[in-house]
Amino acid sequence: MTASPYAAHLAHLNVATLRHPLDDPRTAPFVEMLDPVNAAADDAPGFVWRLVEEGAADATGLRPAGENVIVTLSVWEAQEALWDFTYRSGHLEAMQRRREWFERHVEAHLVLWWIPAGHLPTVDEALERLADLRAHGPSPRAFTFTSSYTAAEAAQHLQPVPPA
Repeated sequence: MTASPYAAHLAHLNVATLRHPLDDPRTAPFVEMLDPVNAAADDAPGFVWRLVEEGAADATGLRPAGENVIVTLSVWEAQEALWDFTYRSGHLEAMQRRREWFERHVEAHLVLWWIPAGHLPTVDEALERLADLRAHGPSPRAFTFTSSYTAAEAAQHLQPVPPA
């Protein structure tokens, strides 16, 4: 995790349902992009952290959302940094070709939320934010690029959750 001058960071979860297994030749172009795209993320301005499976270079082996669903969980200093990486880097090619490798989702598949700087979200936390977005729509607690909140807006509207 990189050091950051920001008090809050943006957490990001994306889930993608595979059309074919990762070892299927039809998915090979996506698999070939994983290392360069992940390296670009790691080097991108504003990047803080991304989930990787222990002993692996990525998180594609983790299947917390279903056997054919892969997850991307990352943390960024600011929404603009994530936007720039997603839409203004080599990652864009993967986005443009996603229908070759992934099913079209009928419900939200991406969620953003603000976290205190230094906090690393868990997969369970991320999946809960996605469930919140799906159930209640965008809010300061769980939102998207097109319906976003600033860290200040989120802090103003969010109440601390009492421990269970």
